This record gives sequence, C-alpha cells and structure tokens, in this order.
Amino acid sequence: MNRILLLLALLFSTALNAQEHHEAGIMGGVANYYGDLRPTLLPSSGYKPVMGLLYKFFMSPHIGLRCGVSYNTLTANDNKSNIAADQARNLSFSTSLYELHGGLEINFVPIEIKKKKVSPYIFGGVSVFYFNPYALDNGGNKVFLKPLSTEGQGLAMYPDRKQYSLVNMSFPFGGGLKFFMGRRMMLCAEVGYRYTNTDYLDDVSKSYVDLNVLQAEKSPLSKQMSYRGNTVSGWNGTYPAYGTPRGDNQANDWYWYSNVTLTVFFRSFSYAADYIKTKCPRVFR
Repeated sequence: MNRILLLLALLFSTALNAQEHHEAGIMGGVANYYGDLRPTLLPSSGYKPVMGLLYKFFMSPHIGLRCGVSYNTLTANDNKSNIAADQARNLSFSTSLYELHGGLEINFVPIEIKKKKVSPYIFGGVSVFYFNPYALDNGGNKVFLKPLSTEGQGLAMYPDRKQYSLVNMSFPFGGGLKFFMGRRMMLCAEVGYRYTNTDYLDDVSKSYVDLNVLQAEKSPLSKQMSYRGNTVSGWNGTYPAYGTPRGDNQANDWYWYSNVTLTVFFRSFSYAADYIKTKCPRVFR
C-alpha cells in the first residue's frame, strides 16, 4: 500500500511539474482611495497613476502564486465633495504609497500556449505598505500630518488616541482577464481592491479634540491642519467642540488599482541560460 501511495505521489508531482510555468513583467494603470475624505467607491476625481513589477509562479495551469511591488499616489479633497458637511470641514490629504504584496491566483480556464489562450481569474493575498499623509498649509507649504497629532494622537490628555504607524498591512483581492499575445507574451487586465488595517491613510478617523489644547500641547500648525473650515467662505467663526465627529471610525480605509500587466511566459529559468549558451557568440575559445 505504501508503495502505491508513493508511486501516486511521484506521478502527481511529475504531472504538476510538467505543467508549471512562470510569468514576470510590469504593470501600470490608475489607483484611487476610499475613506473618510472620499466615501464613494467610484468617484469622478482623484485617479492617479500606479506602476509596478509582478512575478507569478503557477504550479499548474489553474493555480499559482503571485508577488510584486508597486508605487502610487493617493489624494482627496473635501472641496470636491458633494456632501455639505464635508465641504465645510475642508480637509485634504495626499500620500505616496509603496506596496509589497503576495498571494494566490486562480485561473478559471487552464491556460496553456497550445490549448486555452484566454482565461478569467481571481486573486487574493496580503500586502505590506508604507504611506505618509501630507497636506498644504495656509501658505501653500507641504506639511506632513502625522507629527501634528491632528486628532490628539500621543497626547497624555487623550490616552485613547494612539499614534498610528506609517507601515501597515492590507488585504488585496480582485480579478481580471488574461490572454496570450503570441507564444511568449501575456496581457492581463485586472481590478484589485485593498482593505487596509488602518483608518489613517488620510489622517482622519475619529473626532475633534479641544483645538486650544492641541495648539498648546503641539503647535499652532496642529490646530490649523486639524480643522480647515475657517478658510471656507461663509465660516461662522466657531471651531468644532471636543467630541464633534471629524471622520468615521467604524471602518478602515481602502485603496484600489485598475491596471494592465504585460508579462513574459516561460517554463523554466534555465531557458534564459540555454538561450545565452546557444545564441551569444563566444569571445574566448
């Protein structure tokens, strides 16, 4: 019995290896953000370029592992909102975002060069990303927001307001459509959503603290960047009281990509070595 099981395992391993392949290439598209400053999943503004590198290893034509790195910018501004309360708040943010991700990809059709050349697919996984939100002050200067503790983070008077980390995790998932272009190139069009484990991509989450305390404990700039409604025409001269909602802390922030990837399809890393041996001229005999 053990011999039979061993034989089946070897046969399965051989069949699996005979169908495995690699894909490596580049990706580009647009990115956007969903959160306290943009509570719309498909907005009319805020789309920024995303670019990156991608590698996939398929153990079979159906199932593969994927990993990659990407760079994009996220941004939002209350003055583009159609919600009156958000327009009165008048906050904004931008951030560069660097992502390292990995996960599983599943082809619905067992795509192969000589057989099926088109397949829809889905993917899911985990990523680590770095961000650092900033905005422009009243003088038009770029100001990073985390050190300002705009919601009282890190102040002894507000022990429930902890400083947030600029390195966080997200959980990518999505799907797309892939097809061969010739025998070695593969084109994929996909949409991928990232649910993050932070509500501070935009530096907005909970409620206002006492702005006079914020000014005394941190700086006048902290007060200025915590509430920008005083720069809106028609402001009544009243700052929000302590506890007034500044954001919605019931859900974390999201970002998402809509992109195209162009990859090279190859069976083995030895292909490149074999190509060099057979095609490149010898310099020394």
